[in-house]
Amino acid sequence: MRSLAAILAIFFVAQPVHAVAKKPASKSAARKKVSRNKKHVSRVPVVHVAPKVRQAALQAVSTRAVQPAVAIAGASALVPFFEQVSHSQTAGSVHILQYGDSHTASDDWADSMRQALQAKFGSGGPGFTLAGHPFAGYRRFDIRGTASRGWYTEGLVGHPGDGMHGLSGVSISTASAGETVSVFSDCEQIKLHYLQQPGGGQIEFTVDGSTLDTITTDGEVAPGIYQYTSSGGVHEYSVRTVDSAPVRLFGWVAQNRLGVTYETLGINGAQASLMLDWNEPILDGEMADREPALIVVAYGTNEALSPKWTEPGYREAFTRVLQRLRAAAPLASILVIGPPDCEKRLRGKRMPFPHLEGVIDIQRKAALDNGCAFWDWRSRMGGPGSVRQWVQAGLGQGDYTHLTSAGYRLVGSMLFDELMTLYNHFLAVRSEALNGQ
Repeated sequence: MRSLAAILAIFFVAQPVHAVAKKPASKSAARKKVSRNKKHVSRVPVVHVAPKVRQAALQAVSTRAVQPAVAIAGASALVPFFEQVSHSQTAGSVHILQYGDSHTASDDWADSMRQALQAKFGSGGPGFTLAGHPFAGYRRFDIRGTASRGWYTEGLVGHPGDGMHGLSGVSISTASAGETVSVFSDCEQIKLHYLQQPGGGQIEFTVDGSTLDTITTDGEVAPGIYQYTSSGGVHEYSVRTVDSAPVRLFGWVAQNRLGVTYETLGINGAQASLMLDWNEPILDGEMADREPALIVVAYGTNEALSPKWTEPGYREAFTRVLQRLRAAAPLASILVIGPPDCEKRLRGKRMPFPHLEGVIDIQRKAALDNGCAFWDWRSRMGGPGSVRQWVQAGLGQGDYTHLTSAGYRLVGSMLFDELMTLYNHFLAVRSEALNGQ
């Protein structure tokens, strides 16, 4: 007999939806290397438009955004996620991981999704967040952390390291005593994710300044996880290195027993293929702890502009990324998000990114061929050239690549509404299937 999930997947397909580097030897060396990780941030040009033009553009974008639409292909792939989230307030927390480039790293879009999902299904807390402040521009709107200056960041574009960087692909390391990392959160459980390694150093774990435990990171190479049950309320959770032995941290997990977490794992400038450089056993161990119900994969902008891009190479690499995530989290639904509409100036004219169409087509086919759902972000924006209207409306930045905070939050609202349209359809189909058994 087929499982209920399999029956629902068949119904879902059959019934269309209508509607809507090396570790530093000292603190001074660490500081020098940290400074090289910080890229110069260029100023984005401001686009000035007449008030009437802005108002007309904003009205057009807003009207399109609220029109009933579902641009998600392969929706049956979301059935396992919908099944889990329907029990999020009774049967344990549901974790969503969003991997991506700068569109994800800004946390505006992700935070919009986070707030909407947690309002509907309950708050599971922030979930996984990177340790300290690993790169310029890193932020999470729902949690606050600090770090001393002697940490070295690896895993960024141009600083790949050895690939042992945990769930997010980014880690911070030190070989100095007295270095600290803290996080402030109101949660029921806190976890510290770190690298267990031969000769790893010791770190003190404190809550609100009181030392509660000493954690050793020495051992065979593997992901390490320290867990503490909170007494509730906002607390400061900190770790401090005890000696000069190497310590590498992946991040914190601040979570509750029930509800949804939406965890932002974006890296500025990243391409999807960066994941293929991550240590597989380490990633698998981290993924097993998070047990994601949904993995969002949102790359493509940097690939679409890359002079090294080739259709066969990208098809092979992107397929491998999806297969690797599937192997690491076999029970998770995967939703691939295509890149937005983007343009660059060429010989005095604005032109689409050269490989944008190819990237979108390959992502869509790879997603559907590998049992994943696909959301065509560019199409939902309005198609080719629509980024100009978003910029005129004040929802896109002057580089015609990134959106403003308001623009990203509108995208989050659009995607959430489409997911909920599909979710409501899932509930109706599930009810029909159960009543028919």
